[in-house]
Amino acid sequence: MRPINEVAKDIGIENIIPYGNNKAKIPLEEIWKKDRRGKVILVTAINPTPFGEGKTTTSIGTSMAFWKLGKKSIVTLREPSLGPVFGIKGGGTGGGKSTVEPSDEINLHFTGDFHAIQVAHNLLSTVVNNAIYHDIEPCLDRKKILWGRVLDLNARELRKVIVGMGDNGGAIMEDFFEITSASEISAIIAITKSYRELKERLANILVGFRNDKTPVFARDFKVVGAMAAVLRDALLPNLVQTSEGTPAIVHAGPFANIAHGHNSILADEIGMRYSDYLVTEAGFGSDLGAEKFVNIVSRIGDFEISGAVLVATVKALKYHGGVKKKHLAEENIEALEKGAANLQRHIEIVRKLGFEPVVAINHFPQDTDREISKLQELVEDMNVKFAVSEVFAQGGEGGVEIAKHLMDIEPRKPNFTYKLDEPVREKIEAIATEIYGADGVDWDLKAKRDLKLVEKMGFDDFYICMAKTQYSLSDNPKLLGAPENFTITVRRLKISSGAGFIVPLLGDISTMPGLPSKPAAESIDLTDGGMITGLR
Repeated sequence: MRPINEVAKDIGIENIIPYGNNKAKIPLEEIWKKDRRGKVILVTAINPTPFGEGKTTTSIGTSMAFWKLGKKSIVTLREPSLGPVFGIKGGGTGGGKSTVEPSDEINLHFTGDFHAIQVAHNLLSTVVNNAIYHDIEPCLDRKKILWGRVLDLNARELRKVIVGMGDNGGAIMEDFFEITSASEISAIIAITKSYRELKERLANILVGFRNDKTPVFARDFKVVGAMAAVLRDALLPNLVQTSEGTPAIVHAGPFANIAHGHNSILADEIGMRYSDYLVTEAGFGSDLGAEKFVNIVSRIGDFEISGAVLVATVKALKYHGGVKKKHLAEENIEALEKGAANLQRHIEIVRKLGFEPVVAINHFPQDTDREISKLQELVEDMNVKFAVSEVFAQGGEGGVEIAKHLMDIEPRKPNFTYKLDEPVREKIEAIATEIYGADGVDWDLKAKRDLKLVEKMGFDDFYICMAKTQYSLSDNPKLLGAPENFTITVRRLKISSGAGFIVPLLGDISTMPGLPSKPAAESIDLTDGGMITGLR
């Protein structure tokens, strides 16, 4: 790895806050020194499978490819959460010859941003309980507390808990945990541009209601200043480097299936101001990540988008074509053709959002020549530009064809799926029908009650941040491919008033994942020489 100050100088950043030799924070004042000039390239994907399709690897490789073509590029990515690192997904730093480094540090504690978010969130949780224990203002109705606790691990056993047990253990009450990346504070860090805005957003967090049904916000507990102090350094973007020594910014980490799924707007501002091309990744498929990037991120950030890369793999399309996991390594042209319907739907989604996608066929070693050839034929018939991505095996050189397709695309305003001043119900129905392809929306009784509350509190102008399974265009993870004739079910509406989001919870989505029967943590180890092994 190159010294991080050299990486910073490559793009004209003079002042950094080093965290050792290979990573650094970028001060807020440094971000605004230059005007925007870089084109924004969004990397999204088809519906992923549990095995990973290489979207992060493609993002990194495409950014490195621009450097091969004589253009400066910065890739911006979310910070990996320890829950998936130790669970099913593994790390989030790319793979092969297209990684961000130091990958082991990025995947584990990194610069402590997630820890700061966790502490700030739980600080508010403890003062809520303390107010109830001492019977002091603002004393909430224990059954109407919306603010739980967070932990950066997959821990299904903590989804519902009782706190306050034991001698003088505080107020006894029902509580709940979410994973740290699902915290509203995680979303706030990702969309905030200044310390003043940070404090304003923290103050506006809806915590719950009193017995008389009046709302209680974080500002009512007088700890917003302390929360902001904990988060001071977490707001600063993290500069690292790719495996080829080009700049990368890894900052913020809201999930895409339960949050808005994008790195920080501050990171994107650096990419737009200090490079020719910002390559940024949206989480999961275009139905989640790209939709939220357009309707939430680009609106808050007030920027145009130049192009989109849509990642697809032979393996994923066979899976969507009905092949079971144990048979995915076997050649199956028929399943590939059937599963290509999922790719077609995602091409349509990207086009509805206002862009002509470039399909990146991410090549895996087990893909046969016949399968790659067939997928190329299928994509060509879809009348879309494409390239076989070899960034895993070849690094930036393997992404040159993708980058060439993107170089001459001009910035343009995206097509928003809904207007902000539309009623919340209509916004949700627009996403369900226009993006997912659903016939309509069913509302559970709790969701209907939540909708009335949203309307009563005047939150109709909030953004919509859908929380649903990433594995399907529907809210049913088993409904693969290109499902038709389905409805989605809204179980609840979660109000994130500090972020300005309404979060509809669809199907059986959970904000606290669980571990699989064989967690990825079982393969991670530390050698006698201090090397971390087994991270994937």
